[in-house]
Amino acid sequence: MGNVIGFYAGGAVMSVISSAVMTLLFAAIVFVVGRFIIRKLLELLEKSKALGRLEGEVRTFTLSFVKIALYVLLLICVIGILGVPMASVVTVLASAGVAIGLALQGALSNLAGGIMLMVFKPFKLGDYVDAAGVSGVVKEVTLFYTVIMTLDNKRITVPNGSLMNTNVVDYSSAELRRVDLTFACAKSEAPARIQEIMQQVMAEQEKVLSQPDAPFARLSGGTNEAMEFTVRAWCKNEDYWAVYFDLTQKITEALAAAGVQAPAVRVVSEGK
Repeated sequence: MGNVIGFYAGGAVMSVISSAVMTLLFAAIVFVVGRFIIRKLLELLEKSKALGRLEGEVRTFTLSFVKIALYVLLLICVIGILGVPMASVVTVLASAGVAIGLALQGALSNLAGGIMLMVFKPFKLGDYVDAAGVSGVVKEVTLFYTVIMTLDNKRITVPNGSLMNTNVVDYSSAELRRVDLTFACAKSEAPARIQEIMQQVMAEQEKVLSQPDAPFARLSGGTNEAMEFTVRAWCKNEDYWAVYFDLTQKITEALAAAGVQAPAVRVVSEGK
């Protein structure tokens, strides 16, 4: 009799173990297949015409949001397959709500910041910005972070919350930019002559524009040893750095060719 009871008990245990293994296996299969389906759906969504009509930062933000939402749904399905009552899961989450809220405070701030970036649009993809202590080209805006590439090709990930709580300088927002430069020469030089040389150099540059203001070169300050001249020239946004370096080099060369004296340098002897 005892052998019969042991046989049935052992069979029941094996049945439970087998059922648990099958459940775990099925949950694993659903998870793997679900991940594959999510990747394919995201690829189709990224190539869709509807998403293509959205602005760059809105598109990347939407993709990030959809990705997280799909993975949350997949996780809920797996939990359901494993037989964990959703009511119990909700109860546990509710009980730990305060702790979870404190732990996710930074993440929620970044999420709110991402939404605000979509609403107010302080910049767009491809813009060169200076914000949160970094400068570079905006490459991607996700649910929680914004990716900025520096000019020397470093990838910087900035929390969205930080971007919404700091000053953002967008150098690419306007069609035109003004190049501002400062040059110095000896006080013995004639200011009008220096200004004429600078104006001539700017007039020869094709990328320097006459609108909204004509090229500007005037005496703007000085010291006991030097006079300082301010040069201002408008150009297209994409030509800014070319005009900046061209004017710096060509005005310096033109002043040297005209024999303009550099500011005097006082040498202080050691011990005096």
